[in-house]
Amino acid sequence: MEGVPEPHTGWTFLTNHARVLAAIADNRSARIRDIAAHCRLTERAVQKIIADLEQDGYLSHTKEGRTNTYRIDPAKVLRHPAEAGLTVAALLSLLVQDEVDRATVPGRPHATT
Repeated sequence: MEGVPEPHTGWTFLTNHARVLAAIADNRSARIRDIAAHCRLTERAVQKIIADLEQDGYLSHTKEGRTNTYRIDPAKVLRHPAEAGLTVAALLSLLVQDEVDRATVPGRPHATT
């Protein structure tokens, strides 16, 4: 089926919700199709994740023509008790820094946009 990313097997360090939130933080007006491709998820999965994030107040959107522009609440505290007190801003700062570090590590390919 074209457009559906290959599934990932095994465990990962980040949830799909964190991946989608980071992709939106990188581009506040990204299309669901682009977020899905970036995160290697289906568009349907991304729609569900965005709905979850909006329902719990981590994310909101405004419609501008045919484009959604997302707003992330950086002060919102992460949900799991083990991360009590950590904010969305703290999580995103780690993920953004990781992207910067990845682009500067010798021998590793640079991310393309």
